[in-house]
Formats: sequence, C-alpha cells, structure tokens
Amino acid sequence: MSSTTAGVIFVVSLVVVLAAVNRPAGDYLYRVFTSTRHSRLERGLYRVIGVDPEAEQPWGVYARSVLAFSLVSLLFLYLLMRLQGRLLLSLGFDGVAPDLSWNTAVSFVANTNWQAYSGESTMGHLVQMTGLAVQNFTSAAVGIAVAVALTRGFARSRTEHLGNFWVDLVRICLRVLLPVAAAAAIVFIAGGAVQSLSAGTELQTLAGGAQTVPGGPAASQEAIKLLGTNGGGFWNVNSAHPLSNPTTWTNWLQIFLILLIPVSLPRAFGRMVGSTRQGYAILAAMSIIALASIVLLNLSNGLGGGNTVPAAAGAATEGTDTRFGVLNSATFGAATTLTSTGAVNSFHSSYTSFGGGLTMLNMMLGEIAPGGTGSGLYGMLVIAVITVFVAGLMVGRTPEYLGKKIGSREIKFASLYLLTTPALVLVGTAVAMADSTARESMLSAGSHGFSEVLYAFTSASNNNGSAFAGLSANTGFYNTALGICMLLGRLLPIIFVLALAGSLAQQRPTPESAGTLKTYQPLFVGMLVGVVLVVVALTFLPALALGPIAEGLS
Repeated sequence: MSSTTAGVIFVVSLVVVLAAVNRPAGDYLYRVFTSTRHSRLERGLYRVIGVDPEAEQPWGVYARSVLAFSLVSLLFLYLLMRLQGRLLLSLGFDGVAPDLSWNTAVSFVANTNWQAYSGESTMGHLVQMTGLAVQNFTSAAVGIAVAVALTRGFARSRTEHLGNFWVDLVRICLRVLLPVAAAAAIVFIAGGAVQSLSAGTELQTLAGGAQTVPGGPAASQEAIKLLGTNGGGFWNVNSAHPLSNPTTWTNWLQIFLILLIPVSLPRAFGRMVGSTRQGYAILAAMSIIALASIVLLNLSNGLGGGNTVPAAAGAATEGTDTRFGVLNSATFGAATTLTSTGAVNSFHSSYTSFGGGLTMLNMMLGEIAPGGTGSGLYGMLVIAVITVFVAGLMVGRTPEYLGKKIGSREIKFASLYLLTTPALVLVGTAVAMADSTARESMLSAGSHGFSEVLYAFTSASNNNGSAFAGLSANTGFYNTALGICMLLGRLLPIIFVLALAGSLAQQRPTPESAGTLKTYQPLFVGMLVGVVLVVVALTFLPALALGPIAEGLS
C-alpha cells in the first residue's frame, strides 16, 4: 500500500468514525448540560466548596466565578512548581524558576500548554500529576462551561441567568472528561504508553553506552491532554515519543480524541436551542474549513509545497517520525492547530514554507474548525453573530440569530472578542522584533526567523501551545510576554462571550418571518465560511506575507 493511499484511509476513517459518534456523543453532552439531577458525589463536592447547586448566576457572577477559579488555579500551580524541590516525587529536581513558573502556570490554566522547558528534565511526578494533569481537566471544563453559558443565552429569554458555573464545572469533569480520559488511558497503556512512578530505567544502547529512559504517569496525562485539547507533553518531543504515542493506531486515536468533543458540541448546541439543524449548520462550516486545511497541508508537505529539496525528495520528511510518515504527521499537525491543542508529533518548523504558514493560518482563524473544547463552539457562534449582522446590513433589515436581535450592544461584544487575539498577536510580534534581546532567541534569520516569532505569539494568544522549534523561548522576555498573551487571550474573550450571552438571554424572542435569514441553510454556511476567511485575510495577511509567504516565494 502506498503512503498516499494509507494517508487517505487514515483521514477518511477519522471522518467516518467522528460522523458515527457525533449524534450519540452530542446527545450525551446535551443530557449532561440540561440534567436537573445531581449525583451523591456531586452534592458532596458542592457542600465542600459552599455552592448551592440550585442557584443560577447572571453573566457577571458567572464571569467572576470563572476568573476567580482561574486565578486561584494559577496561584496554586505557580506555588507548586516553585516548591517542587521540597515535595515528594520531585525526582531530585529543584523548584522551577519564577519566570518559567509564571509562564507554565498561565499556560496550563489557560488551556494553552505552551512549554518552554523539557518535561523529563524539569518537572517531577507530583507536579505532573497534581498540577499539570489536573489543570488539563479543569481548563478544558471551563471552556466547555462558557460555551454552554452562551448557548443558554440563545436558548433562554427574559432572564439574566446563564446557569451555575460551579455546577457546570463539576458535571463536565465528572460526567464527561474523567470517564473518557480513564478509558483512553487504559487503551494507551495497552498500546505501549508508559504509566508508572519510575524515575527512569537505565538501558544499554546498541553502541555499548548507557541511557536512562524516563518513566512516569504519562498515559493518564496523554489521554486528557488530547481529550481536553490541551496539548503539551510529558516529554520534550511530545507525541513523537514512543512511550507517549507508540504506534500508528495510537496516533489515529490521539487525533480522534482531539476532535471528539469539539465535533460533538454543535449537536448539543442544536438540541439546547431547539433546532438540530442550527447545530449541523455550525458543524458544516467547521467541517468545510477543517477538511480544506487537512487536504492543503497534506498536499503542501506531501508534494514538497514548491520547496526545492522536499520536492526533489517527494515529501517534506525532515522533522517527521518515520513511524507515522509525512501524511499522518501533517494530519496530526492540522488537527492540533485547527483546535487549541499544542500536541505535536512532528516539527512544524520543518514543514514546507506554505505548510508552516497553514498551521499558523489555522490558529489565526481563531481555532474554530472545530476548535478547542468549548472555545471552538463559542468562537464560531460569535462569527455567526457577525455574519448575520453583515447580512442584515446588506438587505437593510435588523439582523436576527436564533430569534434574538443582534443590535449595537451585541455586535460590540462580538467585535471586542474578534479584535482581542489579533491585537495580542500583532503587537506582541512587533515588540519582540523590535527588541534586540528577543531577536537573539531566533535560530534563523530573515523570513523564517520572523515566522518563528509570529508563530509563538499566534500560538500563545490563541491558547494553542505548539511552536516553531527554532525559537529559544525560555528567556525572561518570552516567558513574561507570552504569559501575558496567554492570560489575556484566554480571559478577555471569555468575558466578552459571557457578556454577549447575558445580553441575549435578557431579550424577548423574535418570531421568524419571511425576511428572516435561514441560518440553517447552505447559503448561511457559505457566508459563515466566507466571513471567517475574509476577516482573517484582512487582519493577518500582511504578517503572513513577511513570514511564510515570503519564504515560500523566495
């Protein structure tokens, strides 16, 4: 079987299985979000944290709860890393430096998992298990909870209540993330991933030397880092490590886990707003963008993308694992950058110029196809609000979406959401390129060096976490600057989304009329995709022209 045929089968099988599980998984999520019953364990947790599960919150209280939980989590993780040398299972590692502790704490709380360090030589097992892995669960749950709150804003009317953040957080962790992650971890262990508390095993190499192979609770962290679209890795080489991602079929499973919840959430959204057609329209727009990206990235790397050496060799093989090959690696790269997942099984900086540019473009789109757990859905819904507003301007009619009028208040919140990330990316990149110390961290000069910096700020601001490997980011400047971008890139959009949800929930429903735009038909799906591409092109094209486009044309 040729590598191209195998790559096609790999992608097609993913699409088929995701389509098959979309309905049952989406319906299960719907039941989790709308259930009025609380389990005994859940009630016990509510008593411990002092929460009345029957009390709902307006958007301001919901937002303050998200902020309080995130900031307390950040402080806890920061202190855990600073005190690592005094804790059990530290493996002899000292406490992590202040700037790196700040950067890492923000990264994992913000669902970014940007890592400016090598996990096997920096973090002990206790920090990995009780710090990083725990944040993989809770940060993913926060994103889903915000998406659910926005959905309630569309579904409800004449109320200020969006649900209870603490109830949403607990339910998502206990009923969704923990069960699926536990099952996936067992499968990974069966496939060869390591799960232990070993400090490492010394082995003899073929050359007669000795090498210590680090152990640890990797399989359990691997499962939730993917299911929660977190990214990061137990080891520095991430999902290219044979004890983390042992075989081709575990590579397939990793991509499946990344896409499972983001692909299923539109179904739950459709059921919550009372029209599954609306959910399928959102999923269709996501799918068009995602499939286009996967095909283009495979073509770019598989055929060399116009670069002389890869074209002569038949593919861009540098930086890819021979177990997976170019096409499976490119599919993994597309899946992780289309979602907010920093996991990698190949070096994106070794992709062709246009291939690397596509991974950046995926993130610049806002990671909405299908996006991160929760963040992809609420990001696409914000774009949908802007789309119906544009459509209303074209026909001279007050725009409506799901029975809610999109007025000046709603479009301001949507616009602020849309402008936040580009501002962080472009300002951060400009500051870094203007700073001589920051430029010293670039491995390459010229267009590729600029791409390294642009990729870093794009990844951090969009809460992705992957990187172009040539940038030495473990410096005071980058740890601080990228940490700020990760924190603002996570919390500011969440505030704007919850404010939008609160505004929508207070409205009276507007009956559908003959002039109402049918937001479940192909016309709207096409408009939605068009708005995504036009907005991104106008915002980021100049920066891309200085980096990957200039490199590809040189």
